[in-house]
Amino acid sequence: MSRVFRGLFLVSRRGLIGGGLQPPHELPWARQHLLARRSFRGEASQQSVDRVIRGGTVVNAGGVSRADVAISAGKIVGLWDPATVPGADEVDASGLLVMPGGVDSHAHIAQPSSSGGRMAGDWTTATRAAAAGGTTTVIPFSTQDKGGSGVTPMVEAYLDEAAAGACIDYSIHMIVSDPTDEVVNTELPVLAASGLRSIKIFMTYPKNKVGDAEILRVLQCAKECQAVVCVHAENHDAIVHLTQALIAQGKIGTKYHAWCKPPEVEREAVHRIITLAELLDQPIQVFHVTCAGAADEIARAQARGVRVYAETCPHYLVFTAAELDAPSAVGARFLCSPALRTHADQDALWSHLARGTIGNVTSDHAPYNLEGPDGKFWAGEGADFSQIANGMAGIQTRMAVLFSEGVSKGRISLEQFVALSSTNAAKLFGLYPAKGAVAVGADADIVLWDPSKRVTITHDLICDGVDHTPWEGVEVQGWPALTLARGEVMATDGRVDERVAAPGRGHLLHRGPFE
Repeated sequence: MSRVFRGLFLVSRRGLIGGGLQPPHELPWARQHLLARRSFRGEASQQSVDRVIRGGTVVNAGGVSRADVAISAGKIVGLWDPATVPGADEVDASGLLVMPGGVDSHAHIAQPSSSGGRMAGDWTTATRAAAAGGTTTVIPFSTQDKGGSGVTPMVEAYLDEAAAGACIDYSIHMIVSDPTDEVVNTELPVLAASGLRSIKIFMTYPKNKVGDAEILRVLQCAKECQAVVCVHAENHDAIVHLTQALIAQGKIGTKYHAWCKPPEVEREAVHRIITLAELLDQPIQVFHVTCAGAADEIARAQARGVRVYAETCPHYLVFTAAELDAPSAVGARFLCSPALRTHADQDALWSHLARGTIGNVTSDHAPYNLEGPDGKFWAGEGADFSQIANGMAGIQTRMAVLFSEGVSKGRISLEQFVALSSTNAAKLFGLYPAKGAVAVGADADIVLWDPSKRVTITHDLICDGVDHTPWEGVEVQGWPALTLARGEVMATDGRVDERVAAPGRGHLLHRGPFE
């Protein structure tokens, strides 16, 4: 199967689902694809294609239809009425949903840790796990050290690692921790022009934190570079104050992680970053929204026209802070930042997902082993909660958990599931319509989904290179039956084919200006 290089995609983001924005079926690209489908149907019925997916129900963010999907040279070349075109290879999708492969726009892969320890796995294990779970595109992070180091050397080294190890297509966000004159005036403009159109900043963590003046520098630079800024929003000084007070009182167990990072520190930081972005009219995405207060701030800003987007993660929709109230060996599995919240916050998140305030669901895959000297307990077995590595693995389980908790339980529709797991991220980060759609001209990144299959998640099903899964014992309804990336079968029934999912198979995706 040929592998097609992708150049810059000059794609408007005005079609993002939710928030009252223009629905996808009204966009020019959709009308063009419909015309392509009509004009291609008669011709293609008389010629063979590489592969045909037959008998499935096609689900896009804009609607559901019955159609066979024809694939050639890694692209979708036709959507036809069932059984109208021959194919060299036929895939029986009877009883299955045919959806765009997932786009996970927030995953930490082979990334140096900012909270101590070393992340488990590598580009190969992480992208194989993503494919096993139905995800066909990832956007992880390059880093920058404070102290005058540049962004470019870290980007180049990280992309070299990705080129050697990635099994599926990818882009990256560039973390900026030290926005020097050289970084904002020279490096970021060049990197953005090369197709890296997103920057991440942290409002907390000593190794990464940027203050308000630095935030404004990054926002202004991003505006000039036509890039979007992604934000980890928590009030650093408040967290430090609460952490010191708790430790002074001898409160060092994992349950106190949630005490030092209450919803107020997230809500305040979200309000502040929105205000700064609004001041400069710069688009931002707030990462991993966890609580009602933060989501409400975002909804109010969207209502007054601020270009603020938001995401959340499956663990915030399923687990609560109660998981941390356990011995450290158990509680550490669920120690992440921002911290897990309450059932009431989960109800609020589901409401904001359904309304479109929160536009996509990412894994925030941040994997640390429980065993070994450089994992969760890098600072020793008796370390207090502030010295346990932050993060939870979830790149393989993201789509199954979202489908089970969302679609199977009636909280969101099939179309919303596709928007939240794939389409909206593809649009926001300049990958649409090559990614995020089952449409003529799109890459043949497709997941066939069994909506009725029940699976109990266990570690032996997971191939991410981590020594545990926080999702152990969780039952889901809905499971990937087949994952195709650029037309090639990467995984079957959640099990990856390592011969096809070979290291270095993935392509770097260049992205056009954020409009």
